[in-house]
Amino acid sequence: MLFLSTCASVYQEVLSLDVKKRCGEILFENPDQNVKCVCMLDVRLRGQTGVPAERRGSYPFIDFRLLNNTTHSGEIGTKKKVKRLLSFQRYFHASRLLRGIIPQAPLHLLDEDYLGQARHMLSKVGMWDFDIFLFDRLTNGNSLVTLLCHLFNTHGLIHHFKLDMVTLHRFLVMVQEDYHSQNPYHNAVHAADVTQAMHCYLKEPKLASFLTPLDIMLGLLAAAAHDVDHPGVNQPFLIKTNHHLANLYQNMSVLENHHWRSTIGMLRESRLLAHLPKEMTQDIEQQLGSLILATDINRQNEFLTRLKAHLHNKDLRLEEVHDRHFMLQIALKCADICNPCRIWEMSKQWSERVCEEFYRQGDLEQKFELEISPLCNQQKDSIPSIQIGFMTYIVEPLFREWAHFTGHSALSESMLSHLAHNKAQWKSLLPKQHRTSGDGSPDHKGPGTEDEEQTVTEGDAP
Repeated sequence: MLFLSTCASVYQEVLSLDVKKRCGEILFENPDQNVKCVCMLDVRLRGQTGVPAERRGSYPFIDFRLLNNTTHSGEIGTKKKVKRLLSFQRYFHASRLLRGIIPQAPLHLLDEDYLGQARHMLSKVGMWDFDIFLFDRLTNGNSLVTLLCHLFNTHGLIHHFKLDMVTLHRFLVMVQEDYHSQNPYHNAVHAADVTQAMHCYLKEPKLASFLTPLDIMLGLLAAAAHDVDHPGVNQPFLIKTNHHLANLYQNMSVLENHHWRSTIGMLRESRLLAHLPKEMTQDIEQQLGSLILATDINRQNEFLTRLKAHLHNKDLRLEEVHDRHFMLQIALKCADICNPCRIWEMSKQWSERVCEEFYRQGDLEQKFELEISPLCNQQKDSIPSIQIGFMTYIVEPLFREWAHFTGHSALSESMLSHLAHNKAQWKSLLPKQHRTSGDGSPDHKGPGTEDEEQTVTEGDAP
């Protein structure tokens, strides 16, 4: 009780600060001050010009009754029905808060012992062996909020952009809560992991000296929100089930467009950047979109080809905004698929999680008599074979070029070393008849073939 009352008094003190003091002139002295109790009621989006924004929560969990009805009719139903399905989850959440019912989400409170351990971990947030799973447990499931508050503070972004600390926290809570915790892979812990990796990449000497505060804020925000409101199924699934988002975005970067527009909606709803000039906020929205859209795995060859050309021609000019933005896109793409470059214990966990999400999609497709998507058949697609194909055709080519860009920095060499080790580990776990031949390519048709390269790029990255 004493700890709870102390937290309440600290929070009341923060709220009592005038706006000027809360907008960057007071810096957190301790990382544990990033963990505050913020009660948030749902508010409606304010109309603004510029990038169209999607309403928060516009992508609920897949409604399987609707799916079951539409697989035969081929229609998604009337707009009125769709609107009712999409709005119910948000309405139900808001109405529970208004009636005083405590939400099921964990409170943003930490036991003192756990808080000390989380603070100790934050002091090493720039280390590549940072254990995001442990950090999430220590922060009571609030790793994304706690990490972002800390990074915004350490990078001086709160002071530079005169951000209101309570508003920043409210926005980050919005982002974290709009990730689906029941997704094995595409959840807030994945977002926190990508954000921590992005922080490491922003510190690379070849890049860091050219970055502006705006570049850093864009990189961290894009990393945190790049998969927000992910449904746990991939784009081909949405297309073949005639999902309204697939129609809205004409089957092009469907999920990435939704992540971007949802992020813009939360930025506007929270009014985090409302004090900045209109032209600046519109530019931030557009650049966030460009970064998040770059994570579409179907555009992998496009970005890799451009990066190779720049490095071959030695024509990257990081003093120029355009080239810096391109390298931020590459950094975010690397952060998004860096799991195979982590230490084996963490890399293995992520691999198992993403494959579990794939298999769940395959089970749904089988249940509703749909064609099972590539990599989603648990009976045919083993975790080792999926991971070896992913590493060979997606991860290795990108990280070799990233190492080239960084001048083979200590971090990039460490990542490549982990990648080689992890690939060898997965090969050792392959069934004997599927082990690789002497030239390093699998003996069986599947991951490791040209078909696998196309298969991996058609869905979500493992």
